[in-house]
Order: sequence, then structure tokens, then C-alpha cells
Amino acid sequence: MNITVLEELRAYIDPLTPDEHQALERSILAEGCRDALVLWGEVLVDGHNRYGICQKHGLSFQTVQNDRFTSMDDVHLWMIDQHLGRRSVSDFQRGVLALRKKAIIAARRSQAASEPAPVAAAAVEGAPPAPEPLNSREAIAKAARISSNTVVQIEKIQKSAAPELVEAVKQGTISINAAAAVASLPSEEQVAAVAGGKKELREAAKRVREARSASRPPAEAAPEGPADAGTPPWESDTQVAQLQQAVDTLMVENTALKQQVAALQERLAELTAVAS
Repeated sequence: MNITVLEELRAYIDPLTPDEHQALERSILAEGCRDALVLWGEVLVDGHNRYGICQKHGLSFQTVQNDRFTSMDDVHLWMIDQHLGRRSVSDFQRGVLALRKKAIIAARRSQAASEPAPVAAAAVEGAPPAPEPLNSREAIAKAARISSNTVVQIEKIQKSAAPELVEAVKQGTISINAAAAVASLPSEEQVAAVAGGKKELREAAKRVREARSASRPPAEAAPEGPADAGTPPWESDTQVAQLQQAVDTLMVENTALKQQVAALQERLAELTAVAS
């Protein structure tokens, strides 16, 4: 059987981390390649890591054809939906994939609208059902199972973040929220913050938020009242900054805990396999 690996498809989804790849390799060596590789003709669509591991160790594997693909866009949409349905995908990856889906659907609809009716009808015959358009941030957020505000932050990161900062988000070194703030800095400052590690990234995000707070126009004076009525604006801004920093710290710690839990689950699966 001839299997063609396209670099475009292999790189379309973020690769496994070294730890994740090692865990998959151990699982395949212990139990074999249980899930079939998905092909479109001879083109490998899903299972690049499994295929590479099986080739490396001379292991057998099964394949299955997906005959509903009619274009590379169909392949991309299928890959996106497959990964959006997996629990191991991070919020950042979900947002990026949902935004890709939005762009593909919008481009296809634009092309269909510009074509004569018979051509447009022939193009969809036998193809998968047309996905619903993602016309709003709310729709994107729902597809990615994240908040609309997180979608806005991911869009900002994609537009303005240096590659080093994007990689730090993917690795969980910095939260999406903090990275969106750091992305407003000049590229060289972003790179320097990433090189400084988690602490420097948190400090950079804090500086950006404080600068924004200082540049906001002062609020209109409130009607005179008791001296202790309400919270002074400067105290409120300070509290917001402190709370935001605490949230960023908790999100980083939460990501680390998730990684530890995933590692423990993998270890438990290995011990169960050995025991059985």
C-alpha cells in the first residue's frame, strides 16, 4: 500500500509534545496500533504520529478511506472538527482551529456566491453537508467551547504576537489573557519577556495593563456625598490589576496541574496494561 504524507497536512495541527509522543509510542508498542489511519486516496489525513511510530518499529496498522472528501478544504474542515472534539486540545488551540474553520467556510461561501448556480450545485454534489457559518465571535466561541472574550484575545495574539510569544502560549508558559496584553508591546520586547520566563512575562503583562489604566480618561466627577461613599478610582484600578495578576498566576498553575494529571493518567494506563 502506498501512503503519501503531505507536509501541509502533517503540520496543519500543532504537533504532540515530546512527552505526549513518547506516551503514544509506549502505548503502541504495548498494545499495537488500535486506531485505523484515515486516508483520502493515498493521502494520509489522520494518524501521522501513529504512522511514523509504526514505520519506525515495523508494526502493522489498519487504514480506512474517507470517500466524502472532494477537496483539500473538506480535509481541513474534517481535521479541525476531529481536534475540536478532543479533550486534550488546549483553549488556545481550540480558538485557533475555530478561527481557521470560520475562514474556510467564509471563503467557500464567497466562492459559491460568485459562481453560476449550476456550477455551485455541482460543486457540492456528493460532498459533506455544508457547515454552518461562524458569523460572530459568539458562534466561534461556541464551536471552540471557550468564551467570546478569549476569542478576541486569541485574534489579537494571532495578529500581533511574536512567534516566541505564540509558542509560550502553546506551551502554557503564559495565559491567553496575559499574552494578549504582552502582544501589544514591540516585537523585541515580547521576545525579551519570553526569554525572561514566566515571571518576566507576568511583569510585562502587568506593565501593559497599568499603562492602559493610566491612559484612560478620568471618570466624570460623581455627585458630592459622604466622604466614605464608594471606592476611590485609584484604589479600584489597583485592585483590578492585583486581581488580574492573581488570575494570571492561577491560570499558569492550573495549566501545570493539568499537565501533571495527564502524566499521571498516562502512567496509570501503562501500569494497568502491564498488570493485565
